[in-house]
Amino acid sequence: MRYRYYFKHMEIVVRSGNSIEEYLSDLIALRIKVFGEFPYLYDGSIEYEEKYLQNYLKCQESVVVFVLDGSKVIGASTGIPMIYADPEFQTAYRDCDLSKIFYFGESIVKKEYRGKGFGKIFFNEREKHAQNVTSDLEKTCFCAVVRSEDHPLRPKDYKDLIEYWEKRGYFISKGRVCQFEWKDIDQDFDSFKKLQFYEKSWK
Repeated sequence: MRYRYYFKHMEIVVRSGNSIEEYLSDLIALRIKVFGEFPYLYDGSIEYEEKYLQNYLKCQESVVVFVLDGSKVIGASTGIPMIYADPEFQTAYRDCDLSKIFYFGESIVKKEYRGKGFGKIFFNEREKHAQNVTSDLEKTCFCAVVRSEDHPLRPKDYKDLIEYWEKRGYFISKGRVCQFEWKDIDQDFDSFKKLQFYEKSWK
């Protein structure tokens, strides 16, 4: 799947499977840049990102929504059927039929382009895609890293997106959590982070 259109003078490009590869290097650079910020604080590498994104390239039911300013990728949002997602994410839904769940990965936008409505596009496009490729869709879901209120790198003006997610119909799924390991920008070693799931029911 591939198509494109314009929104506020920005080009929205939607790709699936191996067609994502055209923008892969830009997507990796964007992920490393944005994930270095709170709450991710991820000290990323090109090698790890290339490995992580292979699932999206191999799965023809995956989706990545890109936002382009001219030729520059300034935003992106990912999604993949849960049955093809990394095992760490599947663990939270071990009691469910994974074939009826679509996992929304990360939505990232460069800081200077935020607040322009791209979040709505990301949700709309991924939900539409999930409904198109998933037979008998029951849930769409995503997870967010949990950080303490007193984390030393938490910006004073930081605001979480829980209220926005609830307006989109996504609510905390109590008891559905997973752990993922990465190195924070202020650490010398990898450590496990807790991620909380939020979900929307389509039944």
